[in-house]
Amino acid sequence: MNIKKQVVLALFGGALALSGCGQHSKKAIFEQHDEAIYLKEGWIRDPYIYLDNDGYYYLTGTTPLPDDPREETEPYNTGLDAQNRELFGTPSIVGHKIRVWRSADLLNWESLGEPFDLAEGYWAKKMPDKLNEKPASDWRLWAPELYHVDGKWIYVHTSPDPVKGGANLAVSEGEDMSGPFSFPMGDDMRNKHDPSLFKDDDGTWYLLWGNTFIAPIQPDFSGLAAEPKRIDPSDRVIGHEGATLRKIGDKYVHFGTAWSTDKMRKGSYNLYYCTADNITGPYGPRKFVGRFLGHGTPFQDKEGRWWCTAFYNGNVPPVDKEGVQNKDLGQTAQTINEQGTTIVPLEVKVLDDGEIYIRALDPDYAQPGPDEAQQFE
Repeated sequence: MNIKKQVVLALFGGALALSGCGQHSKKAIFEQHDEAIYLKEGWIRDPYIYLDNDGYYYLTGTTPLPDDPREETEPYNTGLDAQNRELFGTPSIVGHKIRVWRSADLLNWESLGEPFDLAEGYWAKKMPDKLNEKPASDWRLWAPELYHVDGKWIYVHTSPDPVKGGANLAVSEGEDMSGPFSFPMGDDMRNKHDPSLFKDDDGTWYLLWGNTFIAPIQPDFSGLAAEPKRIDPSDRVIGHEGATLRKIGDKYVHFGTAWSTDKMRKGSYNLYYCTADNITGPYGPRKFVGRFLGHGTPFQDKEGRWWCTAFYNGNVPPVDKEGVQNKDLGQTAQTINEQGTTIVPLEVKVLDDGEIYIRALDPDYAQPGPDEAQQFE
């Protein structure tokens, strides 16, 4: 059986399995906070969930354009590099717009449309010729995040096409999520892969990107306020992408993403962390958050409980959860996550010595697999 047929059959099988999980059972699982929940179908990578002061959770991520038929015909399209394009025989499904959904309870989602498009971004204004060199079908917008700050919406994202390294920080002029937008960071956003924002207790905003650099931002978001510094765990790099920061207790917690084998697209896509007393470090050793949680969003719900988003990232359809804890997945990129948005409960504790303990609670995500390159205590 060829791989496309395997993919389609796996999709139908997953859809049938998930169709039996109604809102009542999802709500019960949500209240228990000990098991992963499949929240929403639809092709998505890097899902980002933000709880705003208005009481809504906002979801965005790397997505196709609305109504792209390949969501149905090629549900596991990766299309991220030449190897995967050859494997699946199709170009990337990733589109050039930020799509947003919102929910009052994390379980029921409504679409808010596509409030941002690369066609109205900074690089479209700065380098219009670059956008004209390629059709819009070949433009890519990856890993968006959104924030609601002082009555304005802020979007950050990375983009490899049509402007290489064309990351953006867009600020709406008012409450309308769809702009118009200004781009106060200007050229300072160039080559900022997977940008993420963090607001410290003193009100200072920081930009993180890459693997991993950090710098404070001017109060009006008009540029970097200091030279970037690299922050790494004491024993190795945090990963290669999907870095973000949280303040838990008195510690700065630096999250990052890597493949379990330390080889690109081999094994499981995992989330790790390290901690420090100061935002620029020094940080302690790299620790394990969860298997299959790479580039997930650690976030708190309205009750203060911690979750992490998860999504399909593999070269083959999702593997069976049965026995996965002891299964070596190092041959190629593999996951248990179905295509769509999943959230996984996290145990987050401040220990007696002030150190932070973080670990996935669902047993299928909680332990490193046999293919894990790092040895943890």
